[in-house]
Amino acid sequence: MRRSLLIAMIPLAMAAAGCSSPTATAVETGALVSSEGAAGDPAFRVSVVADFDQPWAMAFLPDGRLLVTEKPGAMKVLRWDDAGAAPVTLPVTGVPEVDLGGQGGLGDVMPHSDFADNGWVYFSYAEAGQGDTRGAVVQRGKLDCGAEACSLTDIEDIWRQSPKVSGRGHYSHRIVFGPQGYLWIASGDRQKMDPAQELGNTLGTVVRLNDDGSVPADNPFVGQDGANPEIWSYGHRNILGMAFGPDGVLWDLEHGPAGGDELNAVVRGQNYGWPVVSDGSHYDGTPIPDHDSRDDFAAPAISWTPMIAPGNLVFYGGDLFPRWAGHAIASGLKSQGLVFIEANGTAATEVARYPLGARIRCVVEGPDGALWVLEDERGDSQGRLLRLGAG
Repeated sequence: MRRSLLIAMIPLAMAAAGCSSPTATAVETGALVSSEGAAGDPAFRVSVVADFDQPWAMAFLPDGRLLVTEKPGAMKVLRWDDAGAAPVTLPVTGVPEVDLGGQGGLGDVMPHSDFADNGWVYFSYAEAGQGDTRGAVVQRGKLDCGAEACSLTDIEDIWRQSPKVSGRGHYSHRIVFGPQGYLWIASGDRQKMDPAQELGNTLGTVVRLNDDGSVPADNPFVGQDGANPEIWSYGHRNILGMAFGPDGVLWDLEHGPAGGDELNAVVRGQNYGWPVVSDGSHYDGTPIPDHDSRDDFAAPAISWTPMIAPGNLVFYGGDLFPRWAGHAIASGLKSQGLVFIEANGTAATEVARYPLGARIRCVVEGPDGALWVLEDERGDSQGRLLRLGAG
């Protein structure tokens, strides 16, 4: 079987994307976290920064403030008035009503590449439609902050997942700006599977747009009869991570069914095979042909069985941890930690794991080169913000 990483096979189906797993002891302030990789890997010193209600995503602004989203529909801004002091948390008004349930709610958040000049913040969420339907939406708004609160104004629609369908899973709705200024959006298959092989909708696709939501003229399916011109690639399942490497390659990290989580180099116009092929199985145990059975589909650079259940993906570019410069970092829900990946061109290899004792929803690099981590909600729906500094 053609797989860059195949750890083991699992006999039974796991629960969907955010599947539950035994909870280990969570790390606390002052803890030193070492890798499960090589002896030379650096250790991280943990600081617990804040608590959130079902946190989902975060992004730093150019001035060092931190944006955080919570699934029930709240967005917050953290600022640090004094070095070493606890952050001040400001609520953000103007966030639209979200359709909360399952994997749906308020999702990703990302400042525009030129935020310092234009003030645009992009965010995604699940929106109710007619009848028992819903879909992902991306909007943008101008962020304005005062001493005690922030607001989003001049809100504009950028993109809507099409069509709206029933269910509350596999929205994906990760957003990222590329090195050329295009906006990239992950659009999950919404657990409908077959539409991911059809070009007339955006389910199971990676979408490429201009920053105002218009379609670039050089997208691969522009002008093709019956095809949605927003699509860059298709045949995806549930993309929860998306990031550009230092060499300009776009990578996506997606949940497989029962096993078969994937890291893919996203190539213009490529079909990634879902649901025709997968290195996992259906939840009822029904097998799916492996990727190596079909060479007409793009194969993953890495597939994981057992699954890591990814939360997001980021490439490290800081100076605090030279060992990880240029490496990708995946947050892991089921794997309860961080997975470090070496990517070269369109090839990739897992090189280390750091256990954090909790489902990890998101990891980003801070302005000081530290890693900032959001835990997924616990039994009380609270998830902590952690800072991983030098050990």
